[in-house]
Amino acid sequence: MGTKYWQEFLIPYHQAVDEIVLKFTSLKEQYEKIGEYSPIESVYGRVKSVSSILEKIHNYGVDIESLEENIQDIAGVRIMCQFEADIYEVVELIKKRSDCDMEIIKVKDYLSEAKASGYKSYHLIIRYPVFSVAGNQTILVEIQIRTLAMNFWSIIEHSLNYKYKENIPETIKRRLVNAANAVNEVDREMSSIREEIQNAQRLFGLKSSSVTSIIDNIGYLYKLNQGEKASQYEKIFDDLFAQEDIIQLILLRKELESEVNKIEAEV
Repeated sequence: MGTKYWQEFLIPYHQAVDEIVLKFTSLKEQYEKIGEYSPIESVYGRVKSVSSILEKIHNYGVDIESLEENIQDIAGVRIMCQFEADIYEVVELIKKRSDCDMEIIKVKDYLSEAKASGYKSYHLIIRYPVFSVAGNQTILVEIQIRTLAMNFWSIIEHSLNYKYKENIPETIKRRLVNAANAVNEVDREMSSIREEIQNAQRLFGLKSSSVTSIIDNIGYLYKLNQGEKASQYEKIFDDLFAQEDIIQLILLRKELESEVNKIEAEV
């Protein structure tokens, strides 16, 4: 099988990954726009390289004809969360899409029972429909959902497995398990102050969105030839921003939005 075969074979997998990453990134942005905490911290995707696929075929004796069914992680999406509880919220979001575009066919819960190595994550295998030049296809995609701390540990373990061809020395294995326990402790501690962290992040988000809106609307007033009014609001904004008065910034944002709407109605 030549390069052309593999390029064509992997096209729908690349498409599936790109679409799913876009959908979850958009979902994260929607939470932020309405000032709500997002259980999604970041999203990444990848399609296995041809060499990795061939290695799996060789190691597991996979029949090339049944490649798509037997290697279920050719397309992979990884969703990172801040807290372990967020992982289950993301799982519920995916379950709600089961009748739409993400049919869950397999679940691997390594949160309730970690692997012997210490690995923790939540895996879902989904069927995802794509429309490409080859027509309608249904692609298997593996979605891994984990915390940022779990992901850090996993990257290190993956690198060591690659170096030692999955035969990591026992001394390093023990240290990896110890590191996994430390990571789990970090996640537990962060979860214990989750509400405090979320409140701080929500407050920061409100400030950021209010400042952006105020600046945009002051600029819009200048465009509407309302220079004097815009200048007055600019001075008020500068004072409030220097004082870090978030409540007054939010009120100024609402006042400015109302003022702009009134002027637009008069034009």
